Amino acid sequence: MVDRWQQYQSTVAPGTVVVTDTGEGPFGQALLDGRHILKADEPTTVGGKDGGPNPYELLLMSLGACTSMTLRLYATRKALPLEHVVVRLRHSKVHAEDCANCETKAAMIDRIDRGTLSAKIDIRTTLAGAAASP
Repeated sequence: MVDRWQQYQSTVAPGTVVVTDTGEGPFGQALLDGRHILKADEPTTVGGKDGGPNPYELLLMSLGACTSMTLRLYATRKALPLEHVVVRLRHSKVHAEDCANCETKAAMIDRIDRGTLSAKIDIRTTLAGAAASP
């Protein structure tokens, strides 16, 4: 099976992805970007084999990674003392309800809650030549 994925990997142009079934249960998928192979699946409670994150979880992971990287980039550019970033996301859709109502307008509206854990940032500034205050 990996040989087949490798065959597809060589066809993936930069900025694109290829998704193909793995044959591992009814929902198992391989996600290829030309450099990495990730797996996706559905949980056993809805008939999958739980061989990887489900599509909602993959979406949340992507958004969380983007948020964390953006915070790191901003802190670095502004020389802020950011030690660690943790982003928690939650998607409120329920798989069975989503599948049952996927054609309705209400089902097409997503709500994703995003939050970053707060941390104390101690920034002290002084005027040139002035003594630092505690």
